[in-house]
Amino acid sequence: MAGGRRSGRYRSGEKRGGSRRRGNPAAANRTARVGELIKRIVAEEIESFDDDRLAMVSITGVDVDRELHRAVLWFTALDGDDDPAIEEAFAEYRGRLRRAVGNQARFRHTPELEFRADETLRSAERIETLLANDDRPPVPELSDEGADIGDGEE
Repeated sequence: MAGGRRSGRYRSGEKRGGSRRRGNPAAANRTARVGELIKRIVAEEIESFDDDRLAMVSITGVDVDRELHRAVLWFTALDGDDDPAIEEAFAEYRGRLRRAVGNQARFRHTPELEFRADETLRSAERIETLLANDDRPPVPELSDEGADIGDGEE
């Protein structure tokens, strides 16, 4: 390496093909954009339905697989106790919602839609309730008196 030239075309520390092993960030970005588009379209369609089961339902997220063949839509309801009825309503409207996504998004292949209850909010509420109602006495703090335990001296 005379004159400070580097041999080869890779910078020091850079390996060949490193970007291919980490996954394609463009594909991840595409699935995120597709998920947001599906979420917007389905949310607008749900608002147009005259079905009491879906009145207080909101779509909290969408997970789309890399091939764009399947989309899992996560939903939550304000009342939170009627998930089987809501899932039944989504099963009835699945074809109509998929058709709306296909017409508005103009995908080459419209993904299959799957609806699942989002338990995140309920879990968070349950944890907050448990913490708020915690009647256990506080844990005493350790004092420095026990610091000499295990120092090897007897």
